Amino acid sequence: MAKKLKHEKELLKEALVMVLDDAVKRGVVEFEATDSHDLKVQYAYRLLVHDKSISPLPNGQETLPKIKHRLAMWVTHKLPPDHKLLS
Repeated sequence: MAKKLKHEKELLKEALVMVLDDAVKRGVVEFEATDSHDLKVQYAYRLLVHDKSISPLPNGQETLPKIKHRLAMWVTHKLPPDHKLLS
């Protein structure tokens, strides 16, 4: 796996907020209070792949840690360069 990012947990959280808020606004999903964090991570990844915002992981390599890393990497390109999580 690629090198872990310095603030990977926080970057993942930021990515989920961005992707899932957008998905709810677009009306493509509604989440329940009982939906797990892992389900939301997988949904966000699949939505970004569907939207062609990120390239999919190779078949057989779609593990949760790799998906989380891919989302954290994606958000680093969406945040402003002076964002505190990029330092």
